Amino acid sequence: MIKFRTSAKPTDTYVARLTADEARARRICDHLAEHLEPDTAACAAFAQPDGRWQVAIHFPARPLAEPLRDMVAEASSPELAQAMVVEKLAARDWVTASLKGLPPVAAGRFVVHGAHHRGELPASRIGIEIEAATAFGTGHHATTRGCLLALDALARSRRPRHILDLGTGSGVLAIAAAKLLRVPVIATDIDRQAVRVARNNARHNGVGNLVEAVHAAGLHAPEVVARAPFDLVLANILLTPLRRMAAPLARSLWPNARVVLSGVLATQAEAAVSAYRSQGLMLERRIALEEWVTLVMVAASRR
Repeated sequence: MIKFRTSAKPTDTYVARLTADEARARRICDHLAEHLEPDTAACAAFAQPDGRWQVAIHFPARPLAEPLRDMVAEASSPELAQAMVVEKLAARDWVTASLKGLPPVAAGRFVVHGAHHRGELPASRIGIEIEAATAFGTGHHATTRGCLLALDALARSRRPRHILDLGTGSGVLAIAAAKLLRVPVIATDIDRQAVRVARNNARHNGVGNLVEAVHAAGLHAPEVVARAPFDLVLANILLTPLRRMAAPLARSLWPNARVVLSGVLATQAEAAVSAYRSQGLMLERRIALEEWVTLVMVAASRR
């Protein structure tokens, strides 16, 4: 998963690098995103071929190493902080360069790609292009791939018309649903920047007229209430908010609606299923990718 907090023009830049396991890499990026000025730093965390994760923090000028090490230590350990190295990069657009290292991601009929792979996709695939410097999710994470696979499979037997994407991030899932089904989709996120990103990405992918991205926490925003009930909900977030929203989400569904839950580790799957089963939904399908699972729940045919 890659998280970009800013963009930069081609110039001499600096990067601080360290290697960690996935959990600590994510914690470091989240911690730095909260404590560094968004106009002066960008943090990326991505998997390496050997299974470890690299954290790269980009700066337009040489950062003060010790305060940066202190922040890394707060999020991980003093040993990792001391292992961090800072180096100068040659003049280039480092955001675009970072995304060029990411291959297109195929999931069913969908392919999530960057601008540099535009024109390379087979005509039978549905391309979703995520622009450089705007990505809060590039489709490379297993949770996003699982949701895309679930959406692709559902659309082969059903045609949902009332769709909600909870925690949209870069808008990948909302864009995928709009492109595949050609129906309106409402996409929400608690992060205002993510909402702007999703809105821009939807326009860039030709579905700006179908995807309505709104800033909202939960299901109580007026725009969400006005669109309910839903016959398909895509929720790629985390176990705790998924469990918290089980009851209000169940009340916002049409009979026989599908709910795609992700952001759930395999060890957490039963807890997620239990929360929604208690609200009358049943598990229809489970998609396991790496250590993550995507769960397709179905609402009762009558309420």
